[in-house]
Amino acid sequence: MVKPQLSLDDLKALPAPFKCSVMHIEPQWIDYNGHLNMAYYNVIMDRSIDELFAAMGMGPDYLKTRNSSTMTAECHVRYLREVHLGDPLQVFAYVIAADDKRLHTFEELRHATEGWLSATSENMTLHIDMNVRKVAPFPSDIADRVRTMVESHARLPRPEGAGRRIEMPVKAKQRVGAA
Repeated sequence: MVKPQLSLDDLKALPAPFKCSVMHIEPQWIDYNGHLNMAYYNVIMDRSIDELFAAMGMGPDYLKTRNSSTMTAECHVRYLREVHLGDPLQVFAYVIAADDKRLHTFEELRHATEGWLSATSENMTLHIDMNVRKVAPFPSDIADRVRTMVESHARLPRPEGAGRRIEMPVKAKQRVGAA
């Protein structure tokens, strides 16, 4: 379910991260370990980010009416706690930053009734002119909506885990092949 576009006043008034619809795990998403397969965390996050983008005016009709869309350039998912069939899930989305062509978002996947954090996803999303399939600036009205969301979310504490990178601390003796 995609939520409708919000007014600029509604975007300005957001006192918290954008709350996406509660979702449920589909049985075929459970892997042989008996929990949600890692690929489907991305499906849930992607469906949720569609709701956020729709609220900013870039919903399903955006491609039809303006021949523009968004595409993910980079994604970093952290898996923090297992979820299982029957667990209701809800994503809380933050717009961390934006420029004239890109959005930096951060999503928290939480158990919808108990509130604990299961996973996070940090993304760099590009605005695309589908006529040429290249990165292009947001139209001015969409840019205003994106800026409003960034300003609203800037009033919130930065989500824990945003800006992390993947690395393994390496000591000289631990390096593979080191003598």
